[in-house]
Amino acid sequence: QVQVVESGGGLVEAGGSLRLSCAASGRTFSNYNVGWFRQAPGKEREFVAAISWSGRNTYYADSVKGRFIISRDNTKNTVYLQMSSLKPEDTAVYYCAANTRLAITTLAYEYDYWGQGTQVTVSS
Repeated sequence: QVQVVESGGGLVEAGGSLRLSCAASGRTFSNYNVGWFRQAPGKEREFVAAISWSGRNTYYADSVKGRFIISRDNTKNTVYLQMSSLKPEDTAVYYCAANTRLAITTLAYEYDYWGQGTQVTVSS
C-alpha cells in the first residue's frame, strides 16, 4: 500500500495563493491516481481535483476550475495542488487520497489511501 502526507496549508488573505503537496511513500506512486478533497466545518467532504497516474488526465470541481491546478512529479513521489485567487469559501481541511482504479474518479469512497489533511484558511 501507499502512504500519503499533505503539507503546505496555512492562513492566506482572499485573492492569495497556496501550494499544497501530497508526498507518498510505500508502493510505486506512479501507479496511483490521486485526488484532492476538502472538508469545511459542518459540511461534507467534497471533491476538489484529481490527476491520473500518468499525469495526462486531470479533472476539477466547477468551484475551483480556472483557479486551482493539480500536477504531479512522479520522480519526487509528489502531487501538487496550486491554489490561486483563493476565496474565504475555500477554507477547509484539504486531504489527498490515492487509488489504482483504471480512471480518475470524483467519489471519495473510491479512494483507498488517505492522508491526515492540512488546514487552509482564507481570510476576507
